[in-house]
Amino acid sequence: MKLSDIECRENCDIKNLTTFKIGGTVRNLYLPKNQQELVCLLNELDDYILLGNCSNILFSSNGYSGNVILTTSLKYYEIRGNLVISECGVKGPLLSQKVSEAGLSGFEFMIGFPGTIGGEIYMNASAHGQSISDTIKKCCLYDKQTKNVVYKDKSEMDFGYRKSILQEGRYILLGAEFELKRSKSEDIKTLMSRNLESRREIQPDLRHPNAGSVFRNPENDSAGRLLEKAGGKLLKTDNAEVWANHANFIVNCGDADSDDVLELMLKMYTAVKEKFTIELTPEIIFIGDRTEKEEQICQILYQKMQK
Repeated sequence: MKLSDIECRENCDIKNLTTFKIGGTVRNLYLPKNQQELVCLLNELDDYILLGNCSNILFSSNGYSGNVILTTSLKYYEIRGNLVISECGVKGPLLSQKVSEAGLSGFEFMIGFPGTIGGEIYMNASAHGQSISDTIKKCCLYDKQTKNVVYKDKSEMDFGYRKSILQEGRYILLGAEFELKRSKSEDIKTLMSRNLESRREIQPDLRHPNAGSVFRNPENDSAGRLLEKAGGKLLKTDNAEVWANHANFIVNCGDADSDDVLELMLKMYTAVKEKFTIELTPEIIFIGDRTEKEEQICQILYQKMQK
């Protein structure tokens, strides 16, 4: 297989592919249709950004003068008894629904998540007492150092709160195998309905473009609680504002750019730091070619993550 065999959109506007509806022009956007095409891209390209459903990212309005690989066409999954095999591009809510129809429990928390399996494993997504790492048996990974496909058991994935070995940069998730538990269909449906209702109450849906939680919860505390006590719900910039129902979400009011959001994130960060002397860590990932202003703000917001 050659690079030229894989779909590529040149000078592509990525804005409408993100849940934040923010982002500039990407020089090359690659759209692999299967794992073979994805591995070919990873072998051939020297520099790239790999994205899934673009649901927890802020993409620079300045764009990106490089290669972006979008994995959302890698949609293969299979249910074999209690085992579930999934490619990285499968959407979490779809897989949650499909396993529930098979009488399997363990993915109820994903029913309202807009992301892909790849993104959820990368961040070790969790909610309502469940996490993606609870049910993982093994992961199929691309090793950037050796350029080989390798497999790692759950114990080798270094899972923690919003953490996995994937964040260290050497490995890229291609797919995963999970082991779920049998349960009564009515119990699974009840839990999924409860999770969806809870999500509607505390998080804006995508009619209000957003990228999910802005900051991670500090140990033994809640970023939302700290932000509310620090007056976070009153904060806004020209085209972005903190959501009225929960202080740890930013919504795009219609025409926000990445500067608007980063400026608002800095206001939120500063409010909590001044009131509680706690430095919040962003959960939203900022990517793309940074302007001078964006670089200055990122040096403050992401300083702990860069150490």
